[in-house]
Amino acid sequence: LSLPAFVSMASIGEFDPLNATIPATKVEITVCPNLCVLYTQGMGNKEWREFGRTEVIDNTLNPDFVRKFLLDYFFEERQNLRFDLRLERSLGGISGKKCGTIIVKAEELNNCRESVMMQFCGNKLDKKDFFGKSDPFLVFYRSNEDGTFTICHKTEVIKNTLNPVWQAFKIPVRALCNGDYDRTIKVEVYDWDRDGSHDFIGEFSTSYRELSRGQSQFNVYEVVNPKKKDKKKKYLNSGTVTLLSFLVDMEVTFLDYIKGGTQINFTVAIDFTASNGNPAQPTSLHYMNPYQLNTYAMALKAVGEIIQDYDSDKMFPALGFGAKLPPDGRVSHEFALNGSPQNPYCAGIEGVMEAYYQSLKSVQLYGPTNFSPVINHVARYAASVKDGSQYFVLLIITDGVISDMAQTKESIVNASCLPMSIIIVGVGPAEFDAMVELDGDEIRISSRGRYAERDIVQFVPFRDYIDRTGNHILSMARLAKDVLAEIPDQFLSYMRTRGIKPSPI
Repeated sequence: LSLPAFVSMASIGEFDPLNATIPATKVEITVCPNLCVLYTQGMGNKEWREFGRTEVIDNTLNPDFVRKFLLDYFFEERQNLRFDLRLERSLGGISGKKCGTIIVKAEELNNCRESVMMQFCGNKLDKKDFFGKSDPFLVFYRSNEDGTFTICHKTEVIKNTLNPVWQAFKIPVRALCNGDYDRTIKVEVYDWDRDGSHDFIGEFSTSYRELSRGQSQFNVYEVVNPKKKDKKKKYLNSGTVTLLSFLVDMEVTFLDYIKGGTQINFTVAIDFTASNGNPAQPTSLHYMNPYQLNTYAMALKAVGEIIQDYDSDKMFPALGFGAKLPPDGRVSHEFALNGSPQNPYCAGIEGVMEAYYQSLKSVQLYGPTNFSPVINHVARYAASVKDGSQYFVLLIITDGVISDMAQTKESIVNASCLPMSIIIVGVGPAEFDAMVELDGDEIRISSRGRYAERDIVQFVPFRDYIDRTGNHILSMARLAKDVLAEIPDQFLSYMRTRGIKPSPI
């Protein structure tokens, strides 16, 4: 089974550059019964590898395992799991008798998501500047298991004062102490110098647990300069630093919204322009090869099979653009692949695939390549549900240069304030330079002087993901991983700017 199929949740966690190499949410899996072995499957192949196994609990039909499986969970990947049950005694295959069940639970680990907001002030710090007082700032260090220290935060400089009040700052608990509340946190106090040779005032040590007491007599720290302490018998300290406030905040993730019931609505729009070539010819990008999927079908299947796990009814609108429709040959840039304009929904990704193949047999490929009608189609639905209960993802698969660039940019700018994202996959050998502008990763897209509220478009050319050995499964996995990776962050940017909190589970 795949992970989202039974946990109904997925997330790209908050990226912590100080503590992680790949941004991912940690998911803890608990299983029953007796000895259970968990296998995971690599991306693009069918080889199963043992991930771990539980302990054996003897003489019980309802074991409660202590051993958990801790997995990185990625929204953009299909992560297949296999559970093998190894029992100490063989179970007789008695007809009509139940031989037990396996229960699987998954939970996102909370300690990965805590952040803390803190504010400090200094009092009677040492004077370091000849013509003034001091320009103090703080440097925070996380202690490591090997006894070394890693810098994790630096405050701003407060000029010409011995009694500074630094601005409040927010830091992930992982960065501060790696989730270990008793781990030492060292804080150094410096006097800023323009040439970079900052003067050391002193230092003190604390821990997350001590800081969590908040503003109290326990969180007034003497700033000590060890060299001064060794030289001067009457030396007391070089001033004090006081914790003014300590507020813990739990970062909400994409996963929290999915667990709270938010639905991801997936719509696909396929390019039926004549530049794709005659579907009856092997050179066509729409060629219906009886032995393998064409690139349109591969892109659709790759993205759709992952997103479908986040939609409870598995009914997906499937649209086409750029074709002449029967019976009168009118050109349409927003037609239902199943032939039903009032009900363009298809049952599952397989239903979408079937509607796509049927459309190739009934419509005439024509042109031009207009995106704005299908973007506006999805935007109308997204505009009617802004409470966070639904989010819309539009997949556009196209082979060529866009014809209605100005209108498409206008549609994207308008849609950027709605709960929706757009994925554009370019198939075939054409140049897709104009698509990069729509992506907005480097320069935010604009239309008639208005800039998009947020980046909602991800464009990729499928040819960049084709496996050279001809492994289509690997090609599809690579494509899905890249085009879906931005969806959780785009989703969260909408929810946060609107102040929408996750619903209770």
